[in-house]
Amino acid sequence: MRMQIFHVVDRQTWAEATATGEYIPATFAQDGFVHFSFATQVARVANALYRDEPDLIVVEVDPAGLDVVVEDCYESGEQFPHVYRPIPTEFSVAIHELSRSDGGDWKFSVAGAAGPASSDR
Repeated sequence: MRMQIFHVVDRQTWAEATATGEYIPATFAQDGFVHFSFATQVARVANALYRDEPDLIVVEVDPAGLDVVVEDCYESGEQFPHVYRPIPTEFSVAIHELSRSDGGDWKFSVAGAAGPASSDR
């Protein structure tokens, strides 16, 4: 089974990245890597870090050729996928919409991707 990795990002930020062809998150200079999640981690990450953000999407990225490192950087007891370089937007394979529960929590499902994340996929 192929590894699936996902990145939670503001819709406008991703649109700007696709215009340049490369995604570099604001935290990259500080962390030195791009944070990704596995499917089962996406909603929890979105709720913990981006609860008040109004317009998030989840970009699914093809990990082939990206040297994904699965690690527990913060000794939390949980491993997350990380990539130690900017992400060429051509590696994106799908955009997934996040929705909100009645209680305001972000919800995520891999099924029903909104479409390709870049024009060359």
